[in-house]
Amino acid sequence: PPPPNIFQDDVEDICPPQEVTSASSSAGSDKSEEVVEYLLDKSEEVVDYAKKQRWWNKIFGKNSGPVAEKYDVATQLAIGGVSGWCAGYLFQKVGKLAASAVGGGFFLLQIANHTGYIKVDWKRVERDVNKAKKQLKLNTEKPSKEVRTKVDEVQTFVKKNIVLTGGFAGGFLLGLAS
Repeated sequence: PPPPNIFQDDVEDICPPQEVTSASSSAGSDKSEEVVEYLLDKSEEVVDYAKKQRWWNKIFGKNSGPVAEKYDVATQLAIGGVSGWCAGYLFQKVGKLAASAVGGGFFLLQIANHTGYIKVDWKRVERDVNKAKKQLKLNTEKPSKEVRTKVDEVQTFVKKNIVLTGGFAGGFLLGLAS
């Protein structure tokens, strides 16, 4: 059997089935014009509904933020992607430079220690490291008020600008990879 016509009920509401004869061909064209008008009206209603009910409102609530209202989705993705790529690329380059500097510094200290230019008190270094570990364990049990406030601000920004943030994250990862 042929698949059911999903628009058949709507068309029959407007234009009940009737016999078309050669004499009533003008009546058939009138009915087709009515069908076209009806479908145009329905499509306008769907477009209006889609404009009012944005997809991110359904997912993240009505508070979709100022950036989401100023620019369309493609612009937000482009802005987020480009800025994310730049940040990722710079992060990659600065990270390599910092790792080289720290590694080179340790390497030079080891050479200086080995050749006798400096003498390192390893017992004192170990004692200071253990003391720092204990202080870090005490401070990590609950974050300070400033940290909680900043985390809340970041969460609010991400929720309000989810498309921009998603573009930034994707661009950042691409920047790290390039």
